Amino acid sequence: MTFEQPFQIGDIVLDNRVVLAPMAGVCNSAFRLTVKEFGAGLVYAEMISDKGLIQRNQKTLDLLYIDERENPLSLQIFGGDKETLVEAAKYVDKNTNADIIDINMGCPVNKIIKCEAGAKWLLDPNKIYEMVSAVVDAVDKPVSVKMRIGWDEEHIFAVENAQAAERAGAAAIAMHGRTRVQMYEGKANWGVLKEVKKNISIPFIGNGDVETPQDAKRMIEETGVDAVMIGRAALGNPWMIYRTVQYLETGELKREPSVREKMDVCLLHFERLMQLKGESVAVREMRKHASWYLKGIRGNGIVRNAINQAETASELRALLNNVTEQLEDREHSQVEAI
Repeated sequence: MTFEQPFQIGDIVLDNRVVLAPMAGVCNSAFRLTVKEFGAGLVYAEMISDKGLIQRNQKTLDLLYIDERENPLSLQIFGGDKETLVEAAKYVDKNTNADIIDINMGCPVNKIIKCEAGAKWLLDPNKIYEMVSAVVDAVDKPVSVKMRIGWDEEHIFAVENAQAAERAGAAAIAMHGRTRVQMYEGKANWGVLKEVKKNISIPFIGNGDVETPQDAKRMIEETGVDAVMIGRAALGNPWMIYRTVQYLETGELKREPSVREKMDVCLLHFERLMQLKGESVAVREMRKHASWYLKGIRGNGIVRNAINQAETASELRALLNNVTEQLEDREHSQVEAI
């Protein structure tokens, strides 16, 4: 599979067509940089509250940190009020080194919906036009949007919503093939993605059920999307990004990582998280990431339980190093038995 034209959003040219999705509570700089080093053409930061930015909430401001090695990067904001969303976008535009400002209109969780933000917009193409055009007019950086196909099966306004964003000046659209009601369950509807692609002319990124490099290729072939966005499949598995880029560009399916490779990257990710958030917070947050890195490795249950009890960096490092030695020995003995 080859693409004649380079992929770009506004004036930002990307190296490839594989994009890391914004995932709340996950996509901090430590995770993004680790994924970026595995070849992602674009990484998204986790969504940031417009009101948190305007009020200069310190936890919100901390989310703005971007390591220059992450670029190109899209920084995502959310809100339900035009004035505060515009002010937040202007702050991001002038005070961060993000390349793209993304507006969230896909988050399905209740606390976001209650703020008239996220997926609530999917019910009103007119609001999408009004909000996106106001942000586009206020900033210099390219503006993109991330949305879902609709609210529920009876309210799928995907084409109308995408066209509204395009008319408003959005430089690109990413769309998750599920409704708000589906949350993260059920099957993504790639058929709707195909319809949207046929009805807009700006870059269109497909998201949903891309779990393997083969899925990514199939999504592009079946829907015509310009790029694929990978979310949960990259958790504890940045190799998914690398393997997908290689498969799309060369047709070669690279091997899965070894236990040692997984644990080495897990430890690197942990060190970066400590630099970003300090030891105590990093240890707590790394527990879930370590479980993702261990996923698919036979005999990982006991180690995962121990990791969930770890309180210090030295404890966590020792457990991860120990699992490498134990599981590598098991791998070797299985190979010899064969």
